[in-house]
Amino acid sequence: MSDNFISSSKLSLLKYLLAGVLLLLSLGVLILNWMFEEESPTFITSISHHTGAKSMLAVLAHPDDELLVTGLLIQAAEDPGIRTAVITATKGEAGNPLPQISRMQDLGWVRKAEALKNTWALGVEHHTVLDFPDGGLIQTPRSAITDVIRSAMLEHKPDLLVTFWPESGFSDHADHKRIGLIAETLANEFKNSPVDGYAGPHKIAYPLAPRRMMNYFAGDTGKEVVANQPLANYSQDGEAWAKLRGWEIHASQSDYVWNAYGFPAWFVHALYDKEYYLVLESDEIPIRYCFDKVQLIDGF
Repeated sequence: MSDNFISSSKLSLLKYLLAGVLLLLSLGVLILNWMFEEESPTFITSISHHTGAKSMLAVLAHPDDELLVTGLLIQAAEDPGIRTAVITATKGEAGNPLPQISRMQDLGWVRKAEALKNTWALGVEHHTVLDFPDGGLIQTPRSAITDVIRSAMLEHKPDLLVTFWPESGFSDHADHKRIGLIAETLANEFKNSPVDGYAGPHKIAYPLAPRRMMNYFAGDTGKEVVANQPLANYSQDGEAWAKLRGWEIHASQSDYVWNAYGFPAWFVHALYDKEYYLVLESDEIPIRYCFDKVQLIDGF
């Protein structure tokens, strides 16, 4: 047997092995992509355009929460016919810096600046970051939070309200649930008792997490989210490029995706390229009074 034949056989084997590795990698990527997909929603170009919004207000809990709704925000902000505003309830001072880029006592101010810079880059007209305690919205008197959010709604008069589904909060975070419940309850209050002609938003959009990803990769927390999250009825492009820029702007959280998923942000957002929403008409917004599981004691 000649040396040329042996070399040729080795080369052929190497080609087959390489092809097999590439096939397995491709299959793995397809499976990961499937984990971030949802079958239920109808894909549309823009939630804000689909709802006919003229004024949009997102009521969120923490700096970097706006990254969850980047696609919606950027599409709304690019339309000169839509007024855009964001309320962030806390400065995020209790978060975990990833990496640490400041003194810990300054983290809240750093994260506030990052959030303001990111929404400015998205083109959002108004963004207010409040000073309620990060991780402590449940212990904060409901009336204090409600008064501020009510004033913001009267100022901006949104016909599209964006906030968290109160039973799941996208990530099961108690602050997300709390702020979502307060915003949702105010929408119902304005509907039933208009103020100065404002009868609340015509529609409310709840951002929802990909169920398969949460179920398989987020442990007990993910399973809790899936168990309490409704099905999305719409999806839109998540504007991954803007999310990646957002992680750079949120420098104190820029390693979050790697820490959470074990993959770089560019890879995760190549897969997680859509945002999922449950969009409800004003007369479909749930009326809730108390969720024992999130310990909403003071009046709900």
